Amino acid sequence: MMATSIDSRKLFSVIFVISVVILVTLNNVADANKRNKDVNALSLGERVQQLTDFSNKRPVIRMNVQKFNDLVKGTPRNYSVIVMFTALSPARGCAICGPANDEFSIVANSFRFNSQIYSNKLFFALVDFDECGSIFQSLKLYTAPVFIHFPAKGKPLSQDKMDIQRFGVEAEAIARWIAERTDIQIRVFRPPNYSGTMALIIVSVLVGGLLYLKRNNLEFLYNKTAWGIASLFIVFCFTSGQMWNQIRGPPVVQRTQNGISYIHRSSQGQLVIETYIVFLLSSAITIGMILLIEAGKGKGDIRKRRVMLVVGLGMFALFFGMILSIFKSKAHGYPYSFIMS
Repeated sequence: MMATSIDSRKLFSVIFVISVVILVTLNNVADANKRNKDVNALSLGERVQQLTDFSNKRPVIRMNVQKFNDLVKGTPRNYSVIVMFTALSPARGCAICGPANDEFSIVANSFRFNSQIYSNKLFFALVDFDECGSIFQSLKLYTAPVFIHFPAKGKPLSQDKMDIQRFGVEAEAIARWIAERTDIQIRVFRPPNYSGTMALIIVSVLVGGLLYLKRNNLEFLYNKTAWGIASLFIVFCFTSGQMWNQIRGPPVVQRTQNGISYIHRSSQGQLVIETYIVFLLSSAITIGMILLIEAGKGKGDIRKRRVMLVVGLGMFALFFGMILSIFKSKAHGYPYSFIMS
């Protein structure tokens, strides 16, 4: 009986010693891993230097999982990173991702090559779903594209995620959102578009050729109707936003997650196709008003004047309601409408 008791004590002693050895070993391993992690962690200066080197090669830094964890989420940071989460592979069927990437690149290039505002306090990065699906999962992102601002301190807030449904993905809209989050004003520089210059040259040649052919009969220059039409054309060009198109170079249409949009949803922007729609609506309203004026002059067949009155009133009411509806969709909170909501 005594021998059994002694054997049990020896067994417990052995187990206790083994347990202590295992715990000490595990603790040493954990400390070693922690030291290795601390050694491998990048310092702030190294992060900034790496981001600067990447940015010098390409304004939009293409991220992988390791780069994202080290440079975007790693701490400490004294810089902001604007990250576009996207899916550029054609197999993903993201129609808006390509144009959004182009607009994002325009903003990044505008910042990178503007010596007055460029600094190492702001960087641009891209994360593709096919290359970094785990990042999408960790951030609970289920759609693309998504623009998120990672601030210098702390985690992104709800305001640090751009609402592309409301503002679109144009470079100007992205730049305004960045200014709100970082106080860095980026002036967007788009690649030169010579289509307007070519159109002006072609029109000038046609007008010069017409005047040359009619050089012996220039009575049409005194035609009041022709001058009136020309004046209205110029007015409609300016009021519809053609000058904006020449200065800002907006996209023709806006591709959203719900499809193609022909009207910009913000009062701070417009689309090329939108200016032509407004041009045509303004022309139709003017034609309707001219028909109303001609019908009220009291000359000609009464039936013809009645038809002109009805057609003119219908055109004015319908197209004025349409152009007012467009204005209401852009100026959020505008309370009035006519015929159409």
